[in-house]
Amino acid sequence: MLIRATGHRLNITRNRSLNSLELTEAVSNSVNISAGDIASLIYLWNPWAIVTCVGSCTSPIENLMVVIMIYGACSRLAPLAAFGYVMSTHLTLYPAILIVPIILLLGYGPDTPPAKVFRLKISSASKTEVPDNDRFSTSRDVQQFMWKPVFYFVLWMFFWSCYVLLLSSMILNKVDGLQEMFEKTYGFILTVKDLSPNIGVLWSFFLIVINMNIVFMVLPLAIRLKHRPCFLAFVYTAIVAMLKSYPSVGDSALYLGLLGLFATELAEMKLTFFLFFGYIGVSLLSPVMHNLWIWRTVLVVESVSSMIKHDRKLRLLVTA
Repeated sequence: MLIRATGHRLNITRNRSLNSLELTEAVSNSVNISAGDIASLIYLWNPWAIVTCVGSCTSPIENLMVVIMIYGACSRLAPLAAFGYVMSTHLTLYPAILIVPIILLLGYGPDTPPAKVFRLKISSASKTEVPDNDRFSTSRDVQQFMWKPVFYFVLWMFFWSCYVLLLSSMILNKVDGLQEMFEKTYGFILTVKDLSPNIGVLWSFFLIVINMNIVFMVLPLAIRLKHRPCFLAFVYTAIVAMLKSYPSVGDSALYLGLLGLFATELAEMKLTFFLFFGYIGVSLLSPVMHNLWIWRTVLVVESVSSMIKHDRKLRLLVTA
């Protein structure tokens, strides 16, 4: 339900932005596509989501907290977004990287075309005889960063963190306390003491060197896709699922479900045949080939490339 509600909000923002840009053809083509329904169906009927539920794993709970965080940020509900962020990072450290898209979501709002597209529309409208009301509606849709939701998010994140740590200290009071918990959880994840071969990639030094290129893409992606923070959250989730030291099948269920939120923008993505049957192939060869990093790298690169091409297409339609 939360994934569907997030997709509904993205659809509303997308259609409003395209209407303000007077791209009626693009709006008519995307009205019949419900990104929320597609994303929710992909997540619910994904084999990995079913396997994690049947196996009584904790991955669905972790995915739930990530989805709560994204939904709260899309709705600009700072307490809900902070709760999801604190709980997801408490259960597993990896969602901490999502702080960047969450702040962008709270500041800029859900995904919209680049601000440059709106400025081009305003400049073209000023050269022609366009009513002031239409010009004002277009300029109003230009993204302006709002610090107030971000400030509330930081306050609520501090509150939820203190609350969770207090409960943890009370529960672990008779054992070894919080220090032992940090060493056995976050310390184990960060130090990666067990380097025996597994389905992850960090046990191999060769693969560490290769995947460092993707790590260096985190900041450039945030700069390039700051107008699409929800899509940025999907990209970060896919990268984290690929580079986790001890991955699980539940990681694939999450980012594949989030991928469905952008069915409209990624409709012209290349290599879909290869990606679809590659996914089936690595699934059939599980558990050894489940975390095949080449397939996920191609998915991340192609999705980002398709999103950038979609933004360029909107800019060409505006200037035409």
